Amino acid sequence: MPQQVILSNNCTNNIQTRIHKHRSQTEALLRPFHGVQRSSNHGGFYNRPFLESYEETPMLVAVLTYMGYGVLTVFGYLRDFLRHWKIEKCHIAREREEQKDFVPLYQDFENFYTRNLYMRIRDNWNRPICSVPGAKMDLMERVSHDYNWTFEHTGRVVKDVINLGSYNYLGFAENTGVCADAAAEVAMTYGVGLASTRQEIGNLDKHEEMEKLVAEFLGVESAMVFGMGFATNSMNIPALSGKGCLILSDELNHASLVLGARLSCSTVRVFKHNNMQSLEKLLREAIVHGQPRTHRPWKKILIVVEGIYSMEGSIVRLPEIVALKKRYRAYLYLDEAHSIGALGRRGRGVVDYFGLDPGDVDVLMGTFTKSFGAAGGYIAGRKELIDFLRSNSHSAVYATSMSPPVVEQIITSMKCIMGEDGTTIGSDRVRQLEENTVYFRKKLREMGFIIYGNNDSPVVPMMLYMPAKIGAFGREMLKRNIGVVVVGFPATPIIESRARFCISAAHSKDMLDRVSPRPTGPGIEGTQPRRPRVTSDTFHLSCF
Repeated sequence: MPQQVILSNNCTNNIQTRIHKHRSQTEALLRPFHGVQRSSNHGGFYNRPFLESYEETPMLVAVLTYMGYGVLTVFGYLRDFLRHWKIEKCHIAREREEQKDFVPLYQDFENFYTRNLYMRIRDNWNRPICSVPGAKMDLMERVSHDYNWTFEHTGRVVKDVINLGSYNYLGFAENTGVCADAAAEVAMTYGVGLASTRQEIGNLDKHEEMEKLVAEFLGVESAMVFGMGFATNSMNIPALSGKGCLILSDELNHASLVLGARLSCSTVRVFKHNNMQSLEKLLREAIVHGQPRTHRPWKKILIVVEGIYSMEGSIVRLPEIVALKKRYRAYLYLDEAHSIGALGRRGRGVVDYFGLDPGDVDVLMGTFTKSFGAAGGYIAGRKELIDFLRSNSHSAVYATSMSPPVVEQIITSMKCIMGEDGTTIGSDRVRQLEENTVYFRKKLREMGFIIYGNNDSPVVPMMLYMPAKIGAFGREMLKRNIGVVVVGFPATPIIESRARFCISAAHSKDMLDRVSPRPTGPGIEGTQPRRPRVTSDTFHLSCF
């Protein structure tokens, strides 16, 4: 089936033709779209408060942060000098002497960063766990005798570490309960692997049952599933968009979306994060000017956004994007990896959260790795779209079928959320996640921390800023049996290092209180929450 049949942009083409013929219509089209940047508390886009907080990095903190990276860089070059003269041993991959005239296999700056900056705090990542990653988990203790180049396991297990790093939003990552029992039973019946693609001998009745359930859960005509969430984006976007198409991508989109856009050979233009004025400007320019050089109409214009942005904790301004998409006749690709199950009164994601019609989103994408405690991803939408992807998506044609126990985990957990299991387990967890999110964010603000994102987002970034605090925070939290994710450059801007908490419905109030104890002392206990102050001492004064 020709690609244009599925996502042709005839309406955009017609608009462009009229623009070239009638200037008056062009002026009408370019009239500012009032309301796109309106506050969430007024206007016709939102029926509930939409509150997000971000604070610009203070000048003093930015200067000290740059100075910190500068000192690390100077000492890095000094150590590289010592390694060059064999005074200090280098353990990382480097170009061999006999290959010095070859085109470099490794990029020098990336190696420099890894050798001299990342290696100092490497112990904060890749920690092996030896239990279910639920509200609490067990970690295998490890030590390094060569400054984090290599690690050795001590044989000791750190028990009952509060898990604030996993995306276990609804607490379904568990080894007991109805989901675990159902998955174990299916494993005994179907086995754990199919050793084939779905187009050959790997299509089970369970796969088809799951796809029908996903479509019903999302309120769309059809859906299809894939065994890997990352590949759901990176392998399906190239099937939907190609040469002569335009992709408008949010600047903070996930790497899988970025890779998919690059593989599609489409023209990619980036708009500022959640900025509707920036997006509308690109849409208007795309319609007026068309493709570069030829000025032909774009075959299609595809807007690519996420539901919850996993580093910022922000929620997409979906009502405004849908309005822009309709006005300029573009298509919308929505990645609900973090929002499906975690947002909305019924846990149906960001579309449910805003009370929109699922039909307003052309391509609904999501993953099962987070709220459902499983693996894989889905694409959902109109039946014509799904039929097209079944025969044109590389991930659908060549990938091995999803494991049967994983399929059953998804089916059972989704039925719990929908209430089809005859209980209120799912709805209770959705409500508990919302309560935990609001409670934890409020506690951090009362302690004086700078946190980013939307008030309803279970992803809670807490700003650390300085490079030395990244490693210190992760280590000190682990000493207190609290497991967190710390993030720095290049995953974030260089002056916006942070700790990222992922809240779960499985967390109890006592767990959250242990992570964020109420501050005590003169001027704090029993007083109004103070306005957060960001200084170089914020971490040391407030964290422990």
